[in-house]
Amino acid sequence: MAKFKLDEIDHQILDMLIDNTRIPFTDIAKKLLISAGTVHVRVKKMEDAGIIKGSSLTLDYKKLGYSFIAYVGVFLQNTSQTKFVLERINNIPFVTVAHITTGKFNIFCKIRARNTEHAKDVIFMLDDIDGVYRTETMISLEESINDKKRLMHSIFNEL
Repeated sequence: MAKFKLDEIDHQILDMLIDNTRIPFTDIAKKLLISAGTVHVRVKKMEDAGIIKGSSLTLDYKKLGYSFIAYVGVFLQNTSQTKFVLERINNIPFVTVAHITTGKFNIFCKIRARNTEHAKDVIFMLDDIDGVYRTETMISLEESINDKKRLMHSIFNEL
């Protein structure tokens, strides 16, 4: 599939949508001095090309009582069990991200929990999955960088 060509207007539209996925197209249009219909058509083209995949909501997990973050490396008894283990991990709602990885771990997970006791319970759930040999956990003290825009602007500069 050919690379979709983005122009400066597309970049600016994406920039505003990353800041606030709920911004009305009319507000984007006013800021860019174009019609709301133009914004709609451009967003639709980016959706059709697969550049924009839905929209998401950013939650303040701390306010919801889930400020504890840990990363858990999962060692498998056999790599052929990867799919089975991932299906079981997907049933644990406190595991918010899971990657199949190379290197030390077979699977690397991010968990969110209420506190250390709750995190321990989640880690034990991971340990109890058939095929998991052992886990190794790292506690996040603080999420210092979580910035999609810097990557987006680097990608734009390469296009």
